[in-house]
Amino acid sequence: MWQKIRKVLLILLVTAATLLLVSPVAFSAEVLPTAGDSYPKALFALAAMIGAALSIGVAGCGVGIGMGAAINGATGAVGRNPGAQAKIMMTMIIGLAMAESVAIYGLVISMILIYANPFMSYFLG
Repeated sequence: MWQKIRKVLLILLVTAATLLLVSPVAFSAEVLPTAGDSYPKALFALAAMIGAALSIGVAGCGVGIGMGAAINGATGAVGRNPGAQAKIMMTMIIGLAMAESVAIYGLVISMILIYANPFMSYFLG
């Protein structure tokens, strides 16, 4: 059974790595330089897209791990003391909402990097 799970995780990891490496190149094709342009614009757009992908990817992974640990702890606590279920669940829901805000921050950072990059004037003049 573990070999099957390991195989599925490996397939998912390879697929995610392929998408992470290919999508910035595909999406930066619209900003490729024409005859009179130079390559810094394309390289800057490619770096911004890779940064945005890493931002939301790392935030999502961190939030997923944190939320899983929180739910694991809450279900264990309810199993040990069913009478305190209301307090445990309320604390868990507040904690999950705070953890989810980290993923939203990652999304905001990736949107800023793609659409309203503050460093564009420094690199592209």
